[in-house]
Amino acid sequence: MSFYPGGCTSQLDELAPGVPTRLASGRATLAFRTSGLKTVLSRAHATSPVRLLTPRNHGNGAWVFLASLGGGLVDGDDVAVDVDAREGASAFISTQASTKIYRSPTGCSQRFDVRVQDDAALALVPDPVVCFAGARYSQTLNVRMAPGASLLLMDGYTSGRAARGERWEFARYASRTTVVRDNRFVLVDATRLDPMSGSIADRMGRYEVFLTLVAVGPRFASVRAAMLEPPSRSESNDTIAAASALATDGAILRLASTRTESAIRMFRPSFAALAKVLGDDPFARKW
Repeated sequence: MSFYPGGCTSQLDELAPGVPTRLASGRATLAFRTSGLKTVLSRAHATSPVRLLTPRNHGNGAWVFLASLGGGLVDGDDVAVDVDAREGASAFISTQASTKIYRSPTGCSQRFDVRVQDDAALALVPDPVVCFAGARYSQTLNVRMAPGASLLLMDGYTSGRAARGERWEFARYASRTTVVRDNRFVLVDATRLDPMSGSIADRMGRYEVFLTLVAVGPRFASVRAAMLEPPSRSESNDTIAAASALATDGAILRLASTRTESAIRMFRPSFAALAKVLGDDPFARKW
């Protein structure tokens, strides 16, 4: 396993008159390209608090796990991740664990800018975001795909540290995902949870985790098929899920569950199909 600690950048800025606040700006740049029959990480650079883990695997794809100092984001953190999957590459990006968002009066954020070129396959499967009480968090994910590109994307969030009585007690959560393929919108998905609009806990009912899985493109056809199988749309005591076709060769699967483990279990057929595409299973020791 390789480890890219990167450097450290910071600056002082005034978010309010007379109140100087330290901002931590983390940056990560990733580029994947083919080398013979395998995909290699041709560029990997990170600045604190971002860390990059690059474990070896038995498949032809390259894997990267994003991590951070302290296991999450603190007030003022502003993380930007730039990803380029070049022609023919196979890449898998995830997180070392859930992204924890600590109490943040002024807020923290993440932004992903992703490009997937022709015949490339990129799986971006981070763990759910966990917002602690008092956290303010926003994230933006922009993906641009070439006509023959393939993308698998998972995104989601939990109620927070429910075991510590912090169920849906964060101050704000906002997320926006845009997927553009051949200059046409495939997906625009936005979520905003703010107690100013009413109790979040009341609106969420008994559910503790919400996840969305999106698959688009020819190289993830088997994943798409697994997502659209009738069992993926089943309803159980602790999980509800619904899947539908997206564009001409895509699918979207959404679910709500009372337990993260139950939610991930619903995705296992899709992840098994993903492992066959990658030639190795990135979730074998994780979920």
